[in-house]
Amino acid sequence: MATVKEKTLDCSQLDKIMGVPLTTWKLRDPIAKNDIRRWAQAMHYPNRLHYDDDYAAYGRYGTLVAPQSFTIAAAEGHGACPAGVGNVPDSHLLFGGDEWWFYGRRLFAGDTIVHEKIPFDYVLKETKFAGPTCFQRGDNNYYLEDGTPFAKQRSTSIRYNPMFAQEMAPMDNDTPPAWTDEELDAIEKRKLGYINMMHALGHNRRYWDDIQVGDELPERVFGPHSIASFTTEWRGYMMNIWGSAFRNEDCDPVKLGYVGPMAGWEMDPNEERVNPENSDGAYIGPSRGHLFKRWAQFIGMPREYGYGASMGAWIIDYLAGWAGEWGQVVHCNSQYRGPAFVGDITVQTGEVVEKSVDEEGRNLIHIRSKMETQDGTIMATATAEVELPTR
Repeated sequence: MATVKEKTLDCSQLDKIMGVPLTTWKLRDPIAKNDIRRWAQAMHYPNRLHYDDDYAAYGRYGTLVAPQSFTIAAAEGHGACPAGVGNVPDSHLLFGGDEWWFYGRRLFAGDTIVHEKIPFDYVLKETKFAGPTCFQRGDNNYYLEDGTPFAKQRSTSIRYNPMFAQEMAPMDNDTPPAWTDEELDAIEKRKLGYINMMHALGHNRRYWDDIQVGDELPERVFGPHSIASFTTEWRGYMMNIWGSAFRNEDCDPVKLGYVGPMAGWEMDPNEERVNPENSDGAYIGPSRGHLFKRWAQFIGMPREYGYGASMGAWIIDYLAGWAGEWGQVVHCNSQYRGPAFVGDITVQTGEVVEKSVDEEGRNLIHIRSKMETQDGTIMATATAEVELPTR
């Protein structure tokens, strides 16, 4: 068996594509209210502003507004495309993190999103997970159809040889935890803490003046995760809906170097016209490891696991829900340490570490946040700046 030092990952082709824009992408139809509702439901985010017409009618916008995290619901490859393009032979890909900038324009039913993708950079490192591993970044610029920019996402992918990960990764964590009825009841009660906070704030403002360094955000809990919940998440991404977008061939898994049975082409514009079940990402191709244990273990995961892009959405939703409808996340930098596995719960916490007024005059709250499982295993960490109104 090869030692880690003898293992290699060929990233030489990536130099040719850095800074070269990919095909601009967009959905065929404008955003609809049910797209917004479906996304809030898929992300386990019961903020009434995003699904309850009667409630939203009395709010700041007078109608349903999309969560800030909704941007990736209408993007190609949930923003991973420019961070995963280029041929790396015998490879697979996991989502490793996101950095977001939001420019203030919110999304509503009737808007059309245009998605621009540009590979940014990459670096090759040795990891305990899979030996030689490529950390590749790509920029996603999001515009309205009239050219108005409203967000930027710099995504990070982790590209590695799944055979190396199979050899190095422990597979003894392949059984989900068993929860008693009493434990599940306690989880449901914990969920209400964050939900009740949003209800208590309602349409009111959370003021910058009232926040102090050291303040802790309320705990947010959801789960236990399941194949059913992961499937619901996947169906919340509009790119996965049959016929929903103008497809292109930028991210053909075969051309990207994916390994054998994981190289079935998701979003294949040709296969979509024949048997779309083969192209929507749930059953065939690189993403099926999320929903099938056999394919999770094929790429070095012990059991079915959640989507990195969803973790990024959970972080943004957590911060935005605390900020309320008169606040907004203006910047968030997240690093993903490990996925949500079937059977685990997700616990989010945050702490105020600084207050500032930036050069644009925005009153910002700086927050350090983390996401962990029921046993304290870190899933993700993030730093963010949230703009709040002043008195």
